Amino acid sequence: MKPSPTRNESPTPAPGGAEIRSFATQHVRYGWWALLVFLTLGLVLESLHGFKVGAYLNLNNETRRLTWTLAHAHGALLGIVLIVFGLTARNWPQWDLRQRSLAGRSLKAATLLIPGGFFLGGLFAKGGDPGLGILLVPIGGVLLFIGVLLTGLQAGRAE
Repeated sequence: MKPSPTRNESPTPAPGGAEIRSFATQHVRYGWWALLVFLTLGLVLESLHGFKVGAYLNLNNETRRLTWTLAHAHGALLGIVLIVFGLTARNWPQWDLRQRSLAGRSLKAATLLIPGGFFLGGLFAKGGDPGLGILLVPIGGVLLFIGVLLTGLQAGRAE
């Protein structure tokens, strides 16, 4: 057992500690900005509803309303997921660098692609069908699955 440092000594930093803190901070920061963007989108949507804007509320724009609501909700949730991921990664310095990086990149990309696909799908909706931007959603879903799977596997190995 290693003795605890005295008052004048500082604990020995973990190998790669600065790199892990930087990685974690980057994801926490990205998550907070994503949360701000998508909560702002929610406020815009509430304003469109409150001011009874026809381009948003008319019955023939139901697809737009649904997809934009999904963009807001998924984006805000994924922002929170990124914050939690960053805080979690900070606690696992032994996590394999390649797997940690792949998980982080996958979650960041999913945070753009899923809400972005919903938003673009609603922006270019025709009748009851969303625009082609909606095709970004399943790609983002696969990346989200990869990020969560890799994080879950690490959670199973963490001490």
